[in-house]
Amino acid sequence: MSKNPFVNALAAMAYITVVASVLYYGSKAITPVDGVIIPISFLSLFVLSAALMGYFFLYQPIQLFLADRQKEATWLFLTTVAIFACITGAMVLILLHDSITI
Repeated sequence: MSKNPFVNALAAMAYITVVASVLYYGSKAITPVDGVIIPISFLSLFVLSAALMGYFFLYQPIQLFLADRQKEATWLFLTTVAIFACITGAMVLILLHDSITI
């Protein structure tokens, strides 16, 4: 990924947005299917998501750590997580604000 924590956090949020949009709008576009394919698909999506989040959050910090730059690796990882937490918090606040009716 990038050594820029903003890019890493935004890439993770973009992936989550795409997956959530496909799940939300896709369920409206197709008819429900019974069978074993649904749990297989969701478990596969979970594994893919875990791999991509690991790449977005951990690839560059591990590269830096292995290059004997532990302080920079720690800073990049924690900054990426903090920025992602801020983006997530902002989305939750927007959701709460929109759900409050006066």
